[in-house]
Amino acid sequence: MKKLTIILASFLVLTLSTVTSQARDQITIVGSSTVFPYATVVAERFGKKGFKTPIIESTGTGGGAKLFCAGVGEAHPDITNASRAMKDKEKALCAKNGITDIVEIIIGNDGITLAYSLDAEPVNFTKEQLYLALAKHTVVDGKLVDNIYKNWNEIDSSLPNKPIKVMIPPGTSGTRDAWNSLVMKKGMTKEAKALYKEGFAAGNKKYKKPEKLYREDGLAIEVGENDSLIIQKLVEDKDMFGFFGFSYYLAAKDKLQAASIDGGQPSLESIQDYSYAVARPLFFYVKKAHVGVIPGLHEFVKEFTKTGTIGKRGYLADIGLVPLDKAMYRTTRDNATNLVAMSE
Repeated sequence: MKKLTIILASFLVLTLSTVTSQARDQITIVGSSTVFPYATVVAERFGKKGFKTPIIESTGTGGGAKLFCAGVGEAHPDITNASRAMKDKEKALCAKNGITDIVEIIIGNDGITLAYSLDAEPVNFTKEQLYLALAKHTVVDGKLVDNIYKNWNEIDSSLPNKPIKVMIPPGTSGTRDAWNSLVMKKGMTKEAKALYKEGFAAGNKKYKKPEKLYREDGLAIEVGENDSLIIQKLVEDKDMFGFFGFSYYLAAKDKLQAASIDGGQPSLESIQDYSYAVARPLFFYVKKAHVGVIPGLHEFVKEFTKTGTIGKRGYLADIGLVPLDKAMYRTTRDNATNLVAMSE
């Protein structure tokens, strides 16, 4: 028994020393499905430069932030991609778990594209029309009621006489957050805003951020973080709409068309100058405590932010990333090179 104990103890020591010597030597990345294709291309190129190819998981912006902010150490991701800026509550979660130095990198711009089949007629929506189609409530006789609209032409006679069917990302999606802010909030009718405010005064907490409230009758169809699957469903059903990042639209331009929003179409030019109504910046966040511990992390950040990567003639522009203006690029490159942490 004594010999067995000694053997088991020796085996445990050997196992622990083996685990210690096999520290993680590969960058792990989570987050936005919109940033995912860009990060994947950079990771593949980076993997040919003497480092292991980073592992990337498309979890959605919100899901990525939860994983990223869960703690410091090899069990937690080094980078999280995001299709909107990190929220205060996410920063607070990071701080609670000992993550105090976070580097914010803006990689470029994107335009959320409302896409649909090439076989359908071209259509132009206002933000208000899109709000009325997707919102949980409409105003009838001075009251908020469940959305009454079933066909587009019931909202406005200029719109198609076709059923409202729109695929929307899940609640963890940064694209949905951006759509809520840029379309649902700005498109909300004055009457609805006033009634929601009355709800606030009455302590009705479910109306705290009414731009987040979508109809629940099957016409706003929540789908997962798989934008390629959305494209497939749009091709199969010419009455269906769905929204996602500009790069996915470019990749499927032979199958889909983009709806105009407030008279504008998504393009490199309209997204860069923000004349397109649903343009937004894209981000990734780096855990500074992991730099120098995870091999290649700083080198990857610098690779991602080179002009040859995210610049006007960079290889990511070829797949739809809209470059930053000169001033913003200088800030991004400085943050990447010097690992400048966000201020509190």
